[in-house]
Amino acid sequence: MSGTSARSMLRSPFVIVVGVALTWFIAAFLVWPNANVLIATFFPDGRFSGRAAEKLLSSDRAMKSLGNSFMLAVALSITVNIVGIFIVLVTHYFKIRGSRILFLGYATTFIYGGIVLAAGYKFIYGEKGIVTVLLAGMFPGMDAGWFSGFFAVLVVMTFATTTNHMLFVANALKGVDFQTIEAARNMGASTWTILRRIVLPMLKPTLFAATILSFLTGLGALSAPQVLGGREFQTITPMILTFTNSPTSRDLAALLAVILGVATILMLAVMTRLEKGGTYFSLSKVSSRLEKQAITNPLANVLIHVAAYLLFAVYTLPVVLIVLYSFADSAAIQTGQLSLSSLTLENYVRVLTQPSGLRPFIISIVYSALAAVITVGGLLFVARLIQKHQNWLTSLFEYLLHIPWILPSALLALGLIISYDHPNPLVGGAVLTGTTVILLIAFVTVKIPFTLRMLKATFTTVNSSLEEAAAIMGARTLYIFRRILLPIVLPTAAAIAALNFNSMLDDYDTAIFLAHPLFQPLGLIIKANTDGAEGVDGVSNTFVYTVLLMVITGFTMYLVYGRARRRGGRASQKLPTSPTTADTPVPVTVSSSAR
Repeated sequence: MSGTSARSMLRSPFVIVVGVALTWFIAAFLVWPNANVLIATFFPDGRFSGRAAEKLLSSDRAMKSLGNSFMLAVALSITVNIVGIFIVLVTHYFKIRGSRILFLGYATTFIYGGIVLAAGYKFIYGEKGIVTVLLAGMFPGMDAGWFSGFFAVLVVMTFATTTNHMLFVANALKGVDFQTIEAARNMGASTWTILRRIVLPMLKPTLFAATILSFLTGLGALSAPQVLGGREFQTITPMILTFTNSPTSRDLAALLAVILGVATILMLAVMTRLEKGGTYFSLSKVSSRLEKQAITNPLANVLIHVAAYLLFAVYTLPVVLIVLYSFADSAAIQTGQLSLSSLTLENYVRVLTQPSGLRPFIISIVYSALAAVITVGGLLFVARLIQKHQNWLTSLFEYLLHIPWILPSALLALGLIISYDHPNPLVGGAVLTGTTVILLIAFVTVKIPFTLRMLKATFTTVNSSLEEAAAIMGARTLYIFRRILLPIVLPTAAAIAALNFNSMLDDYDTAIFLAHPLFQPLGLIIKANTDGAEGVDGVSNTFVYTVLLMVITGFTMYLVYGRARRRGGRASQKLPTSPTTADTPVPVTVSSSAR
């Protein structure tokens, strides 16, 4: 960017206002809260102290949670890749009968996840779950608590986080050059050799990114360990939550959050370095579309079909049972025995007509809608400035706005609590902790990196000649943005807002730290119901909530992806896609996982 254009940009009153507001927001809600965590941990009285580290080392419970988190992160990185690569291959690479049906089953995690998914698995496989009750009737001596601890958490999170493979790895597989595969086959290479030596190496950049996502998801897990971990298996984030609720242990919570943040940054750095050390490309000058490969070995063909449909059953059984039991009466839910006579609309009537049932749903919708609109609306002009004017200042702003991508949500939430539990001049002397506003701020903050990156990519596709022509005719910056640029990017901006809205509807990880006691979002109510706080009615309500969330999420995904893809390739190019690139793997997902 030339010096003249830079000075012209800075002379615009609107740009100055945006710059000041952005600087305040970054300082108040991104930089200071995280810096304050470090100060509270290592400089509690204005001078360095290792007291928090001493308390951590002397706490067996905290040290065990650290070990559990890293064990889960490593195990999840392995299991998710195994299951994820398999389901991508059977739906996109190999010729498998019914592959489209299999895809629909594997894609059920697109429409539900997080605390909803963890609760669903507990209601089905838990100690009093539907499947467990049925199995106990067949095998009286079986352990009713078989689905708990590390095993249950790993299983649930494995199937929950294969969404990244279905989105990103499957998309990368479509870009593999079929001519390279044909050349290898003509040279005598077997199906498995081609897969191992050609196809999978070309997917390594995306697999590296998916591995990072899986590792970070396991490291910061909260929902699944709280719901299914029991007393024997707790991870870092639940411990942070426990210590945060006690003022005398907040320094220990802060230190655990710092360790979580440092581990996240180190993992990103190591995986990025490993990824950049490889070379992944096709040798063919003219690429051709990938065609599905037949499995020539009869035994292998049968085994892969069996494994594919067994996984299909695992993915779809929770969804089917949740939908069925959302219509079941209390007796059927308690006994686990479902019949046509037990089906009723009473559960839906209770949730949708009674204030106690409808209130958490409305609260979640209001929070999610406000956060989605504020995030997209607030970043529209910012994303354009960063994309249009490349200099050290805009680069600095861009890096700072990506802070929520490299720090866990627990650390961000704890920073807000510590920073604003007393009057703070950064927010006009107000106290935000314990108010309804602080959760909205957190929701907006965590969605900034994804929204910024998508909007920036959208503005890149806009024809610059339109803006230049308007500028030549004397139009001001704000007028050009409002009358020319905004109408072009508005459809994609609406799609991004819809995705953000979806991901926050059942949020638990952030809400558990910051929610107002009188305004509990849906995620907290679902968690309370999994603990039996509301009895059978609470379980029934959770089934209904889950179905309603799946309907809303599925409808939104159809509006964002389905309708646009039916309109053709041009519309598809404008869709929000993976913000993960080969040279910058970052922790972001479109759908929530069972964290």
